[in-house]
Amino acid sequence: MFTGIVEELGHVVATEDLPDAARIRVAGPIVTSDAKHGDSIAVNGVCLTVVEVEDGAFTADVMRETLNRSSLAKVAAGDRVNLERAAAVGQRLGGHIVQGHVDGTGSILAREKAEHWEMVHIGLPPSLSRYVVEKGSITVDGVSLTVVTVAEDQFTVSLIPTTLDLTTLGRRLPGDLVNLEVDVLAKYVERLAIPHLRAIAGEEAQ
Repeated sequence: MFTGIVEELGHVVATEDLPDAARIRVAGPIVTSDAKHGDSIAVNGVCLTVVEVEDGAFTADVMRETLNRSSLAKVAAGDRVNLERAAAVGQRLGGHIVQGHVDGTGSILAREKAEHWEMVHIGLPPSLSRYVVEKGSITVDGVSLTVVTVAEDQFTVSLIPTTLDLTTLGRRLPGDLVNLEVDVLAKYVERLAIPHLRAIAGEEAQ
């Protein structure tokens, strides 16, 4: 589990294509300071398992499902990435509950700069729009954010200077892909409610 509070802006050292998978090596001295084989580190919001740690960088394998659902299929050596270690029991939950299981990708549509913040418009896949609500939580490239406005095909978030400076979101341009993870609670509520809603609809149809 993660909180969506990025600890470090790292960079991709190398990538390697494998049959139905890929191997990625990422440099990040903070997140690797206590990392070991089997630990979890979120890379742009994608939970990856550490295979090897050496010289301030870690290696992880990325399976085909993850490549299909996230932007990690397009990362290359030199790309900056948001990094976060798994949350430790007992620490403050600064963001919201993030699993690191990316639901899909959106694209940056537009940016509106203000004096002390920036509004970013992000495209929203139709399959995810029902889970996104105004003032709710969403994870974008591993960053826990609050939704400002939402429509069927897009939503907006407001980024403070700290987020702009310390994460990849300050560098994303219109057209760039970002990883999206919706609030897991919304998916569980939907899963539990559907059978009851169908039963009610069936009774009303009789």
